[in-house]
Amino acid sequence: MRLDKYLKVSRLIKRRTVANEACDAARVTANGRPVKASYQVKEGDVLEIKYGARVLKVEVLSTADNVGKRDAAAMYREVT
Repeated sequence: MRLDKYLKVSRLIKRRTVANEACDAARVTANGRPVKASYQVKEGDVLEIKYGARVLKVEVLSTADNVGKRDAAAMYREVT
């Protein structure tokens, strides 16, 4: 699954266009490297998303295409 789509489906970022812009601005890294929106997310990847001064680090648990609002949080686990 593409990174921008994963960020939207998992509800880490509200809109896919915003996710795309975050990737273009190098505010998203996968396994310690800056990645583009077309990066293929796999289970076990560690994503780091910078929201202004806040940094969110998550581990990808699943990459389902269609997920309900209640199940979106089960797609990732926060890493400290």
